[in-house]
Amino acid sequence: MQKLDLKKEYRHLYNPSAREVEIVEVPSFNFIMIDGVIPANMAVEDAPDYQHALEALYSYSYTLKFKVKKDPDNPVDYAVMPLEGLWWTKTSHREFTPSRKEAWYFTAMIMQPEPVSAAHFAQAREELRKKKELRSLDLARFEAFEEGLCTQIMHIGPFSEEPATIARMIAFGEEHGYRARGKHHEIYLSDPRRTAPERLRTVLRHPVSQV
Repeated sequence: MQKLDLKKEYRHLYNPSAREVEIVEVPSFNFIMIDGVIPANMAVEDAPDYQHALEALYSYSYTLKFKVKKDPDNPVDYAVMPLEGLWWTKTSHREFTPSRKEAWYFTAMIMQPEPVSAAHFAQAREELRKKKELRSLDLARFEAFEEGLCTQIMHIGPFSEEPATIARMIAFGEEHGYRARGKHHEIYLSDPRRTAPERLRTVLRHPVSQV
């Protein structure tokens, strides 16, 4: 059986330096995505849209993992990829920080390896519909996403301290002749329910273009 280790294959995208901001080229990947909004001043863990989105994303991702692993023609085993999120507000993309006192908009998503197809996704949807009630089941979509040129760094520590790291990314981009575009991107490598805040590892990424 073929085995994939995408975090190892794309180590430069999922395990970047925590010391220096880097410029990376991010190719097109397939994701399961769900959009939603978190009302102003509401904690993420209390936001229904976000929690329902995560429940659906993980349900889809593990259903697809086992479906592909049991494929009689081309069985492939792989680890489910980490949760990712695009975040923005109505007033800002690149400078999004957890301290903003306004509604946050998000796209929660999990990357899917090449063996997973749109047909697999459609089959998983019908299987999940029969197994459990997921409020965000029909909000999920299977979609290619290509960020291209980006600044990136590993943030180690609590989410509340991200603004300083984001400021470093913005300053680095401006110093090296890059203009921010697109949405603030986070990749969650730690489970905040099981990891001390000071040890949380989060990849921060901003799409950029050369001035």
